[in-house]
Amino acid sequence: MFNGKSTIITGANKNLGKQTAIEFAKEGSNILLHYHLPSSANETEQLAKLLINDYNINAIIFGGNLSQEDITIELFDIAIEKFGKIDYAINNVGLMIRKPLFTNSLDEYNKMFDINVKASFLFLKYSELKLSEKGSVVMLTTSLLSAYTEGFSLYQASKAAVYWMCKTASKETQKKITFNCISPGPMNTPFLSGKEDESRINFLKNQAIEKRLTDVDDIVPIIKFIVKDGKWMTGQNLFANNGFLAPSA
Repeated sequence: MFNGKSTIITGANKNLGKQTAIEFAKEGSNILLHYHLPSSANETEQLAKLLINDYNINAIIFGGNLSQEDITIELFDIAIEKFGKIDYAINNVGLMIRKPLFTNSLDEYNKMFDINVKASFLFLKYSELKLSEKGSVVMLTTSLLSAYTEGFSLYQASKAAVYWMCKTASKETQKKITFNCISPGPMNTPFLSGKEDESRINFLKNQAIEKRLTDVDDIVPIIKFIVKDGKWMTGQNLFANNGFLAPSA
């Protein structure tokens, strides 16, 4: 149970972030729900009301671009102001542009690395500075880190940076905070479906043992395990993909 705990979840307005917020609230955690775009404010506010009414926890919302340092500092400070402390920080923000390396523009490179790398750097930095002693940080990356494929070079490179920063943070922490990554397989969300055609989606499904995409409900229990029972685990990257990376015979 997470009674008395407080959690920051970025990208909490939809998909994996939203389901993580619901499951943590069910177990009693207070939650700061972060959203990136102003257009997501209303749906995030509605989620906060649902969590408060259904699970009797404290929930607040916070919007902003976490690649800006002042915004990231404010994110953590508001959580401490409202809840008194932060126990868990889960970074779910990400951007994927699916294009061949040679056709990406510098603007696309900067946009992806701002969201995926710079924002993650700031999130890791202020997690160490602001979390309670023996807290837990979870960074969402991707199973594409170990895939040999086309079209995802900048996304793979940016998520590799997240993994190595997280791994190093686990060695450098002075507060005994655990820092771990989870790398889901291709997920059954608009984050993927908006970038792939039906034939490609079917191909990705067939790479998994169960012949389907990864659902958010497959990943949330792993996040919960890491922060609640996985205290002896740090600096790790858990691939959760139902065999997506296993080579076929």
